[in-house]
Amino acid sequence: MKRYNTLLLISCLIITSCVFRTKGNNGANGKSGNEVAKAEKIEIKAIDIQKSMEYLASDELGGRATGSKGIEKAAVFIENYFKKNNIKPYFETYRDTFKLGELTGYNVVGVIEGNDPNLKNEFVILGGHYDHIGKGKEVDGDTIANGANDDASGTIAAMEFGRYFSKSKTNKRSILITLYSAEEMGLKGSAHLAKRLKEQGLDAYTMINFEMIGVPRAADKSMAYMSGYNRSNFATTLNTYAGEEVVGFFPKAKEFQLFFRSDNFPFFKELNMPAHAISTFDFTNFEYYHHVDDEADKMDYNHMASFINKMIPALEGMMNAATKEVVLSDE
Repeated sequence: MKRYNTLLLISCLIITSCVFRTKGNNGANGKSGNEVAKAEKIEIKAIDIQKSMEYLASDELGGRATGSKGIEKAAVFIENYFKKNNIKPYFETYRDTFKLGELTGYNVVGVIEGNDPNLKNEFVILGGHYDHIGKGKEVDGDTIANGANDDASGTIAAMEFGRYFSKSKTNKRSILITLYSAEEMGLKGSAHLAKRLKEQGLDAYTMINFEMIGVPRAADKSMAYMSGYNRSNFATTLNTYAGEEVVGFFPKAKEFQLFFRSDNFPFFKELNMPAHAISTFDFTNFEYYHHVDDEADKMDYNHMASFINKMIPALEGMMNAATKEVVLSDE
């Protein structure tokens, strides 16, 4: 009888142990950690991108000029997206406020904390500008320059990266999702934010600005290109982790001085770190720059989803490397 009770006790302990183990790391009943991760796979879908685009580039927002009622609506939309997807405010609120004469501008800034106790103190900055020019030259009675490609597309890319990392929690370093106004007025919003972050002593590692990624390049070209390609090893690093050449070299980028003309430049200037703009618009594949026909129905949503999905492993690899692999170089 005593031997029987001992065997029964051992059997119960084994069963109890198995029950607890099968709950997995996340406590999901009956699922291993791998099964939980598979079940919770985060997808970047063309339909979700399109839904965001059809609001940000709608006539209701009036072209999103800095200081307008339309850009205020855009800022609220972005803030609500951040809240819904558990992207926390980096400052006291989501807004980084600045003045331009009588106008008030807002950058919208969210943060996703890294999961490594040491590396989380280093920050990767992802961004795009959510403002546009407001009105354009009239075409068939239309004067609203909706700014779908420029730069609702880059804004949405940054938002989607934020959603992915806030849910996957696969980033060892912390991430700032930074969306700027007053880019069209001379990079004023990004300049204000870069200066503020410098004054606060932010340990900023790298910055990527997504600028006009709404249309695909020709089939014989790299999917995207990076401004200031030779100023760092950023493109090489990203492509290595992506497993293919997602970000290529665009010869005309230097001729057109693109490195200095987008929101990456203030971060390079203030924080002396690798900071680049990535684009799929190469001046041959979209004719509606600063035009009233830069509208949501001109965007290629499958292309946008493909680009974002290809960039995720590239960003993860760079964000999670043990050392700061991306470094400035002499051009």
